[in-house]
Amino acid sequence: MSRSLAASTLLLAYDGLTAPAWVLRRIEAGAGGVVLFGHNVHDAEQVAALTTALREARADLVLAIDEEGGDVTRLEHRTGSSSPGNAALGAADSVELTRDVYGSIGAELHTLGLTMDFAPSVDVNTAIDNPVIGTRAFGADQALVARHGAAAVDGLQRAGVAACVKHFPGHGSTTQDSHLVLPVVDEPVERLRQRELVPFAAAIDAGVAAVMSAHIRVPSLTGHDPATHSQAVLTDLLRGDLGFTGVVVTDALDMYGVSGLVGVPEAAVRALAAGADLLCLGAELREPEYDAVLDAVDAALREGRLDAGAVERSRARSADLVRRFPAAEPRVLTAAEEAAADEVGLQAAREAVQVEGPLRAMSAPYVVHLDNPPTIASGPVPWGLDGLPGADAVVVADGSVQVDAVVAAAVGRDLVLVLRDAHRHPWVRDVVRAVARARPDAVVVEMGLPVWSPAPLTRISCYGAARVCSVAVGERLLGRLRAAAR
Repeated sequence: MSRSLAASTLLLAYDGLTAPAWVLRRIEAGAGGVVLFGHNVHDAEQVAALTTALREARADLVLAIDEEGGDVTRLEHRTGSSSPGNAALGAADSVELTRDVYGSIGAELHTLGLTMDFAPSVDVNTAIDNPVIGTRAFGADQALVARHGAAAVDGLQRAGVAACVKHFPGHGSTTQDSHLVLPVVDEPVERLRQRELVPFAAAIDAGVAAVMSAHIRVPSLTGHDPATHSQAVLTDLLRGDLGFTGVVVTDALDMYGVSGLVGVPEAAVRALAAGADLLCLGAELREPEYDAVLDAVDAALREGRLDAGAVERSRARSADLVRRFPAAEPRVLTAAEEAAADEVGLQAAREAVQVEGPLRAMSAPYVVHLDNPPTIASGPVPWGLDGLPGADAVVVADGSVQVDAVVAAAVGRDLVLVLRDAHRHPWVRDVVRAVARARPDAVVVEMGLPVWSPAPLTRISCYGAARVCSVAVGERLLGRLRAAAR
């Protein structure tokens, strides 16, 4: 009995486009669910077939995905997202648009047979050098994040998909990536209540089904432990003070911030002891690692280190979520449904675009992409400004930029520099300054957060590198939409 109870806490992940036999066996044995990542997605037809096969193994399981739109997309990781991300939605600042965009995301997930989305991020991104949140946040103001987070929850859940807000109690003020280290948020609890916790409270008021924990250390609450291992955070604060009654999901337990010093099996046991219900074990683990986690949780239950009654309540909460958000019979969106969803995303992306400085309509520009590595959260999703009629585009990276050659290639043509988060990459700023001296008429397209100003150059900001943001910027450059300076 303890082994099936232990299995109910596990969210499995694997590599490949079809579910391997070991995953199907563990679903039949009671695993809580499955999380899909980009390496599990080829196209809509394949995802629909996959969710059908998974549910044939057992119908009452959670089928989750990490689909935020914007820079973090799993369904469209090969092409870039047709939905703008949170920073763009916050810049547009229309809760109706946010609700519609997330409703569109939710409708596609539901149609494909998925039941939970690890979104939205409701972190208040107050650290401009934050390497893991950035454009995934609606903004740096807690009231803005709260109203858009609640709208996103409403949009997803009206579409039939459980929303899972993250990363509790707030990852926005960190300057380190919890995939690699254990970041510290050295703030008093009262400060957290005034800022970081405001969007989570709003999401709970909106009826959010799930909350994901953060692998961050908050000394005023957690001591030396990450929040994922803190009863003070997951039980006393989240359930006690904020009144949350839904499902608590961990962020991936293969991240260094939670398991780097203790290993994944021990991290899993500590998370359950703190009050987590479902364990997201991560995209990189394989069958032996899952067995080690299952063994550790089973042993902790048999030895009394984990309270069996508490884990039974966790299983009941997960079952309630599945009943509240039943899976649809998987199918692919019709052409009309897909077109309508694309229009919702494009309209939101258009509203987010901001232009600072003079901008005239271009034809056949010379486009230079100043490339930098993706974040671990987003992975290698295509980005940039593509598809402009008559344009020539080149991609350059740190160490390969020859400014004189760039300027020479663009003689007699409009010159566009496309970049992402220039404030975090000194080499990008150096190139832009050098180009500006020779071509003060060049235009900068910032597809990250517009923190650093390239003045005197004109800057177009789109608050994200999604494919739909590229389309909206292209319309401005070509003069197909009126460019209003702000």
